[in-house]
Amino acid sequence: MDSILQRVDSPADLKRLYPWELDQLAGEIRRLIIDTTCATGGHLASSLGVVELTIAVHRALDAPRDRIVWDVGHQSYAHKIITGRRDRFHTLRRKGGISGFPRRSESDYDVVDSGHSGGSISYGLGLCLARDLLGEDHGVAVVIGDGSMSSGVAFEALNQVGHHLDSNLIIILNDNEMSISQNVGGFAAYLSRIRLKPGYTHFKEDLEEFLRTMPGLGAGLVRVASQLKETVTHALVPGGLFESLGLKYVGPIDGHDVALVEETVREARQIKGPVLIHTMTVKGKGYGHSERRPERFHGVASFDEETGTPLKTADGNTFTEKFGAAMVGLAAERPRLVVITAAMRLGTGLLEFSDRYRERFFDVGIAEQLGVNLGAALALGGLEPVVAIYSTFLQRAFDQLSQEVCLQGLPVVFAVDRAGVVGEDGSTHHGYFDISMLRSLPGMTVMAPCTAVEVESMLRFALEQDGPAAIRYPRGTAPRLEGVGLTSLRPGKGEVLREGGRVVMLALGPMVETALEAADILEGRGISTGVVNARFAKPLDTGFLAETCAGAELVVTLEDGILAGGFGSGVLEAMQGLPADVRGFLLKGLPDRYLQHASIPELMEESGLTAGLVAEEAASRLELA
Repeated sequence: MDSILQRVDSPADLKRLYPWELDQLAGEIRRLIIDTTCATGGHLASSLGVVELTIAVHRALDAPRDRIVWDVGHQSYAHKIITGRRDRFHTLRRKGGISGFPRRSESDYDVVDSGHSGGSISYGLGLCLARDLLGEDHGVAVVIGDGSMSSGVAFEALNQVGHHLDSNLIIILNDNEMSISQNVGGFAAYLSRIRLKPGYTHFKEDLEEFLRTMPGLGAGLVRVASQLKETVTHALVPGGLFESLGLKYVGPIDGHDVALVEETVREARQIKGPVLIHTMTVKGKGYGHSERRPERFHGVASFDEETGTPLKTADGNTFTEKFGAAMVGLAAERPRLVVITAAMRLGTGLLEFSDRYRERFFDVGIAEQLGVNLGAALALGGLEPVVAIYSTFLQRAFDQLSQEVCLQGLPVVFAVDRAGVVGEDGSTHHGYFDISMLRSLPGMTVMAPCTAVEVESMLRFALEQDGPAAIRYPRGTAPRLEGVGLTSLRPGKGEVLREGGRVVMLALGPMVETALEAADILEGRGISTGVVNARFAKPLDTGFLAETCAGAELVVTLEDGILAGGFGSGVLEAMQGLPADVRGFLLKGLPDRYLQHASIPELMEESGLTAGLVAEEAASRLELA
């Protein structure tokens, strides 16, 4: 059978295909996505679920003249394949290859650099307003999932779309009943009720026509009839909420029916004002394992296609797994312990906790601001809240961190997963701002474990504090360092692993392993080197620092966050005026730019944070001194 996909180099080629060729095309796109993610990993289930929808949208619109915004962007693989990146798709998420998310620098078809959820409708509104003010007439369409629609910023945008916009905007709601995990909350329940009432798409129009044709209605009766129409519409018509916000609602329709979606989008393009098209899709469609377990196959590492099992399995010693196990144990000891997460039950290691302690587990969906605010409220209510959240997503709740938690000095514990570089997900998902962000907040304690053992000890320490505390740790396997992380925790004090010499290395979290390796290299060159497991980014014990660094020719700080305002900056601030007689400092961390997608080792080498590069730079500094 001839390949249809090989004839598609742009959306224009889609429009030359016969309708009966589209099913084969969808199958070939799915096959390419599955084959590629088997090797590279990626967001599999979400992309498999929108293949037909993507084909239909591109056939109905004229991209890149018409702007198509993909919310989050983890469902954009079919879009990438269709828009000229088919032959490079095998480089997905590889260094120098194409990103797993839309990137403006990669293609004119990618309208925004996306990676976090909920922002697409705001982009759509802004693009429409700009279009209208400039007198242009291109289309604007937004594709947003039902999980993203539950985020606060999406609701804020919806509230404004109907108020500010009287020109066309198409919002395509891709409803697969999932975000990363199963959707939660009232909005998810609302969409469920809509799904149970198909066939009412044209009910409102039919009712309006009926009222217009009724003979003998005076002005008063017309007003009464109009009010009745609105009452009946909101009671019976799916999408009454959207209609109330000033959007025309269409659906729900089958998102895997290319002809139906294409026709609906074409019709919506002709309507003045914002239109929401509610499509129903199956997350993971076309691959049995991902259809049965969409949460597990939302984001995957490389895997065996036949069995669906990862090619590399964790050894049970990851920071995330240790956190999850520690939380289960602590919950048995501490009846007031509760956990909050934002659609990340599996990713944060809380599957067992959520099963065993359901009444003490709160998944707020993709609503990080709510999650942090809820933590503050639970603390006020006398509970012991732990907010488990990815570093990159904690950024979204900075105001709540400041106002709701730190300003009031509330004892909320933050388990900050995916800190540092995360690898192939790239710039939108690296967790390299949390040290600087958290250090800037008065009263916040910031810790970083260097081994799995320290995760539990830091959790216990954090839960005993009178104010907020954060524990940040990376993805992946925790280093196995003999005899490290076993001494008791003291506020602001590190753990001396090797006594100081000409060089003292103060390392935070996973950088301790790098510091030990760099020290071995320097010792091999005859340069005595001390190593400290810093443990704390805030507070810092000035007496400990003065004693540990006294007489050193060079103090090296190592962190897997950006240098600006980070751990190294904190050390310099703390050591101002101390009688430590330190001759020089070398601050090593991530550079002042957004790192792209690559493997974690590649990114660390690019940033000069491998043991060899650290040792070489330290030795060079000593020679120049």
